[in-house]
Amino acid sequence: MSFDNLCKLLSEKHPVTFASWVLGKPQTDVKVLKTELSIEPIRADYVTFLQLQERILHLEFQTKLESTPPLPLRMLDYWVRLYRLYRLPITQVVVLLLPPAPDTVIETVFSVESTRHEYRVISMWEENPQIFLNEPALLPLATLAATTQPQALLQQVVERVNQLGLGERSQISAYTQILAGLKYKKDLIKQLFREGMMRESVIYQEILAEGEQRGEQRGEQRERSLILRQLTRRVGELSQPVRERVENLSLEQLENLGEALLDFQTMADLDTWLSTLQ
Repeated sequence: MSFDNLCKLLSEKHPVTFASWVLGKPQTDVKVLKTELSIEPIRADYVTFLQLQERILHLEFQTKLESTPPLPLRMLDYWVRLYRLYRLPITQVVVLLLPPAPDTVIETVFSVESTRHEYRVISMWEENPQIFLNEPALLPLATLAATTQPQALLQQVVERVNQLGLGERSQISAYTQILAGLKYKKDLIKQLFREGMMRESVIYQEILAEGEQRGEQRGEQRERSLILRQLTRRVGELSQPVRERVENLSLEQLENLGEALLDFQTMADLDTWLSTLQ
């Protein structure tokens, strides 16, 4: 989902800020590591690996607790692969965006016979919102934090967004509205955010901000270039005919592709989407 993907994007844009938050103390030397792990491929769409001083921080963002394979097994699997590759201590933290069903046990350990592996879970609905309100990079997560007055918190977030500099405000506002959609009704988000409800596409928001600054024509060209790069990362190297077809899409089609590709896994997904245009 785009919500998890957005959290991954934010953590990789601001690794020092996210590492300092989840570890509870300031970090300075933080490096984003590749998400590909050794042995067999493993899905890592919403995972961030950060290298700290003599330690690896594994961040995983989950909208829902349920997953296949189960979360505890997956965390053990990641730990083994990370340790094999880096041979450093590993801190694992799952950031759970939404509360599970009532009476659901949120597991923080994998345990089978003599094998036991522990990890941390941060439940966003229990976090102090002030932590996120004070840091622009974390501001989009503030809408999911603990509160007894949700609308008042959303209003507070809007006010904080509007205090940001013009260049930063547009992007943070878009990201914040996307994550707010997990918890609040769209009509309320529209009402409180002056810029209105943005499309739920991380790629579209970044291009839109650039287009406003550099002019419509240059913004459209950057949009095409960025979407081509994102497609390559999602489904692999594009053939020349496919690349030319994407380059010839109308602006509206290009914007639709920017949203759709968040769910692509293989080249077949792109081919299927393109076939709908015929």
